[in-house]
Amino acid sequence: MEVHDMDRIYREHAHMVYKYLLTKTGDSGWAEELTQETFYRAVYSLETYNGECKVSTWLCQIAKHVWFQDLEKRNRHRTEELTENLVYNAPDSDEMLLYSERKMAVMKALHRMKEPVREVMYLRIFGELSFKEIGEVLGQSETWARVTFYRGKKGLTKGEIL
Repeated sequence: MEVHDMDRIYREHAHMVYKYLLTKTGDSGWAEELTQETFYRAVYSLETYNGECKVSTWLCQIAKHVWFQDLEKRNRHRTEELTENLVYNAPDSDEMLLYSERKMAVMKALHRMKEPVREVMYLRIFGELSFKEIGEVLGQSETWARVTFYRGKKGLTKGEIL
């Protein structure tokens, strides 16, 4: 692969890499920053790409590595500002409290799921990736991604941890 191919690769895969990183970070600005870093590193590691996996898989591997490094750096340099005047904003209504409790229950259930079901669920629900994109990211088929998501969804409704 040549450096001049990176423009095409960027156009074809930037959105998918961004969505993947958005599922990891939960922050659009952070995901955008990491997407740019991913492609920057991809340019400098073109010679290491041997074609054994899809370009999208290779890029997501780089993205995951970039995310882990940035997460580690952020955790090392994390400073928390504590103020004496912390304000607790109580939910406006019982509905908001119920919604929050349900959301937390779903998040806990997702967290308890085993890989790769958890990863598929996160990519589909929070990353809004298509089943085809999920399959590409995880090096599997679109059908595998669909079946895995279906099993995860079924497990959530039954309260099972897959």
